[in-house]
Amino acid sequence: MSGKIAVYDPRGYAPKVAGKRLAQRLQNLEGKTVYLVDCLFDNSEVFMNEMKDWFATHLPSVKTPMIKPRESWVDDPEMRAKVVANGDAAILGVGL
Repeated sequence: MSGKIAVYDPRGYAPKVAGKRLAQRLQNLEGKTVYLVDCLFDNSEVFMNEMKDWFATHLPSVKTPMIKPRESWVDDPEMRAKVVANGDAAILGVGL
């Protein structure tokens, strides 16, 4: 072989990540509102509907409104503000 070969490192560069504290843990979910966030991944809506059914069967006093961001992989401040203003917790569904 007479030519030079360029070799690239597929690992790239890890992004800088700043740690954040976890949210306070709720003592229980009775009478609370838990937003089910469909993150728009493949089958995530199916998964969130299953979770909604589970809550209805096992914890019927918990309100579980479903909410979706405007688009996948993009922060939706309006959606987050709605969850903060009207909810006690949120579960993010990323699909199957």
